[in-house]
Amino acid sequence: MVRESGAETIQRVLSSYELGRKLRQLRLRKKIALVDLGKHTGLSPSMLSQLENGKMVPTLPTLARIAMVFDVGLEHFFGDKHGQKLFSVVTAKERMRFPERADTPNPSYFFECLAFSTQGKGLQAYLAEFPRRGPGEVSEHFHEGSEFLMVLEGSLTIRFQGEDYDLRTGDSLHMDSSEPHSYRGTGKAGAKAIVITVPPRI
Repeated sequence: MVRESGAETIQRVLSSYELGRKLRQLRLRKKIALVDLGKHTGLSPSMLSQLENGKMVPTLPTLARIAMVFDVGLEHFFGDKHGQKLFSVVTAKERMRFPERADTPNPSYFFECLAFSTQGKGLQAYLAEFPRRGPGEVSEHFHEGSEFLMVLEGSLTIRFQGEDYDLRTGDSLHMDSSEPHSYRGTGKAGAKAIVITVPPRI
């Protein structure tokens, strides 16, 4: 299976917003020629044409400059697409794997975002891998909201409010993630789990 590079994934995600089509619609609605839009924005007609045709992806400063000319906010380009209901597919080859923190030599876990391209979602879903670690090799962390976890493979120890909880394949938990907690893989090959985080209720 061939995995996408990071640049390819970013390009594909940005393409899903159809920025070029939205830009062209705005320009035609205002009846502005590419040459005139270029004068207003300081961008060449050639570049604007490439942006409209999807051959280039605009930077945020470029998009902000265009938005000001048309008197729209950036949400015009990144908002809901045609009022569609929430539906998004992420294939396995599209996901990217990240360590717990980029500056950690021995991360306590690695994660892949399972719904990174979904707009307006009310939760975050991850596939997490927990290498086998000893008790002193992981550190606690916390974040606002709540968290659900289900172990897919192996064994995992969760430390929460000073106590250790051992989970095995098929076990799950739900916790207040604003409390300090940590994870460490305890199976021979560590553990894999689905992790879902939800922001706090307002």
